[in-house]
Amino acid sequence: MNRFNVRQVAVLGAGVMGAQIAAHLVNVKVPVVLFDLPAKEGPKSAIALKAIDNLKKLKPAPLGVADDATRIRAANYEDDLALLGQCDLVIEAIAERMDWKLDLYTKIAPHVAAHAIVASNTSGLSITKLAEALPASIQPRFCGIHFFNPPRYMQLVELIPTPTTEAGHLDQLETFVTTTLGKGVVRAKDTPNFIANRVGIAGMLATIHEAQKFGLSYDVVDDLTGKKLGRASSGTFRTADVVGLDTMAHVIKTLQDNLADDPFFPSYATPAVLTTLIGAGALGQKAKAGFYKKVGKDILRFDAATGDYVPGGKKADPIVDRILKKPAAERLKLLRESTNPQAQFLWAILRDSFHYVAVHLAHIADSAREVDFAMRWGFGMKQGPFELWQEAGWQQVATWVKEDIEAGKALCAAPLPDWVFDGRTGVHTPEGSWSPAQGAYLPRSALPVYARQVFPESLAGAGAIDPLKTGTELFKNDEMRLWTLDGEVLIASITSKMHLIGTGVIEGLAKAVELAEAGYQGVVIWSPDDVFSAGANLESLLPVFMKSGAKGIAPIVKELQDTMLRLRYAHVPVVAAVRGLALGGGCEIALACDRRVAHMESYVGLVEVGVGLLPAGGGLTYIARRAAERAPAGADLLPFLKDSFQAAAMATVGTSALESRKLGYLQDGDVIVAHKDELLHVAVGQVKAMVDAGYRPPPRAQIPVAGRNAIATIKASLVGMRDGGFITKHDFHIASLIADVVCGGELDAGTVVTEEYLMALERKHFCALLEHPKSQERAMGLLQSGKPVRN
Repeated sequence: MNRFNVRQVAVLGAGVMGAQIAAHLVNVKVPVVLFDLPAKEGPKSAIALKAIDNLKKLKPAPLGVADDATRIRAANYEDDLALLGQCDLVIEAIAERMDWKLDLYTKIAPHVAAHAIVASNTSGLSITKLAEALPASIQPRFCGIHFFNPPRYMQLVELIPTPTTEAGHLDQLETFVTTTLGKGVVRAKDTPNFIANRVGIAGMLATIHEAQKFGLSYDVVDDLTGKKLGRASSGTFRTADVVGLDTMAHVIKTLQDNLADDPFFPSYATPAVLTTLIGAGALGQKAKAGFYKKVGKDILRFDAATGDYVPGGKKADPIVDRILKKPAAERLKLLRESTNPQAQFLWAILRDSFHYVAVHLAHIADSAREVDFAMRWGFGMKQGPFELWQEAGWQQVATWVKEDIEAGKALCAAPLPDWVFDGRTGVHTPEGSWSPAQGAYLPRSALPVYARQVFPESLAGAGAIDPLKTGTELFKNDEMRLWTLDGEVLIASITSKMHLIGTGVIEGLAKAVELAEAGYQGVVIWSPDDVFSAGANLESLLPVFMKSGAKGIAPIVKELQDTMLRLRYAHVPVVAAVRGLALGGGCEIALACDRRVAHMESYVGLVEVGVGLLPAGGGLTYIARRAAERAPAGADLLPFLKDSFQAAAMATVGTSALESRKLGYLQDGDVIVAHKDELLHVAVGQVKAMVDAGYRPPPRAQIPVAGRNAIATIKASLVGMRDGGFITKHDFHIASLIADVVCGGELDAGTVVTEEYLMALERKHFCALLEHPKSQERAMGLLQSGKPVRN
């Protein structure tokens, strides 16, 4: 695969989007120059400098590690335009004003490198019209690039070519955005608001209309249109608050200004409530008031009838909850036939979405695949509208929609296109997705970058293979599957709920090493979802504990520890492919491996303190070993232990792979991957590279420990925290035991011990805590409520 070599990127515009796009670029180690207007006072680049500093304060954090803000270079349009010549990609992200953008293009054009791609991050302006302001030499390298907010977390990026954009440049940009930035790319046509905002905002307007029609409050609507409907947990109105009501109004105005001939045009009218809130300065989350307002600990909702905020928190009716848990075909039938206003509302908004995407598909996207992925990745939907329609029974749903249109219940009278009724059973097939414009099913992109995605995200009906039902299966129990795709590298997939670690996982990991040493190059521990492992299955240990107490648990813990050592000293390389949660025992599995390949959005940490326990799968032993490895011979070990001890004692979780590396849970030689679907490809490649380099297991560790004096020093600092009310007495007790393990117990400083010795300390204190009433309160509280108990 030939990569587009992006050595440096220029981002034009240090507003909310521009600064956060710059932040995500430095997250993946791409140098950035952030431009804005020259300041009237102080340093000329003060506007960009202020935006860079503000990145450290934003929540959710746009930076994987706040210190990386220093990697962004501040610049201004008066002094620094020459820097554009050193940039391979220029992303314009200034305000959504056509005249401002065109004026800026005139300024930058003479300074852009002859090979550089130029892209506008606009949410809906005409890319073709923008291109006309650029010289003919730049137009083939110009396109639209629409990031969704916040850029670090939202997967969708829309790429929009103009008639003069050269295909090769667009392919280069798609490759860079996919593999380097980790995004899901959808190519959109140059129509107002492109795909996701066109469909999404039209859907939000329809939701507001139908909510008013059925007399539903905003909190009830959000409960109905959130996770229960397979959409983002923020629902409709909370999403609007997060996006910004002024931003939403701008996108609506783009529809109004450019789509007068659209049969749905009357539904694009700005809702009165939106005008009211914007007029009052209630612009959503950034203004601390919108459809919702937080007062103290209470969340109030806006009441359009009174113009005041009233207590919120109302939920969906139980009968509707039950309907939403039914299979798709039954669910839609029940919603349509129900007399419950909430059920009628849900059928109405689903019908409106099916109607809208069918009428507009030919004009806004190459195929139905782009629409469904855009709604998944840009609006947090579990399924796109076409997917749900197809799953529920294409022809039956089409008939229901047709009947509602003819009965005047729909948003407009436009009929469904003829192709809907041509006898098809859907729009997604193994051959491709339906394109009305071309009258054919179009296959997925064949760009070489997608060969890195062994199991790419797929759509219902597209015939994708379930990763856990493919390959050659070598071993399986209730919690693990061992298999291979190529006959060379063994893949170990944890299959238990939340990939919790029980005896089946312990058995499976040991079996994986045994099989790999007998005939495979190595092992990759990987699962095809957003959980590596959430830790030990405490619930499964309850029967053993109730029968035999901590004595009954000790052998299981010992077996887990022995398996961790088996992973560490296997005669073949073992690589952990970490994605999503790697907590407690899941973190310890990753730490036991030779190498970790982690997705950027991985959340790694030793969190056992939250359930009143301490790590006992080798996590504390790892901390002691790493401190000894990093310290010069004979040096005081305490400074090298301090940060890792604190992370374990405070149950600190790295909120990105970058932060997890800073906490010590990932090492410098570990690999961070931006795209979740490239994780397996890279991990398998790491195993093979290690074998090619002549892999040998590490020698058995001999670990000098910090000893009793270091324990006393740590406990002295803990006393201050306890007496100051920063930690509880039980926190103090657990942290003291953690200190005992990582410092090697009551030994002299520098005494050399083995991993088995330290693991025995882990096991001893773990079992003692199991018997402690306060720890039992924490464990039972978490199991019963799902929330940690602080006692």
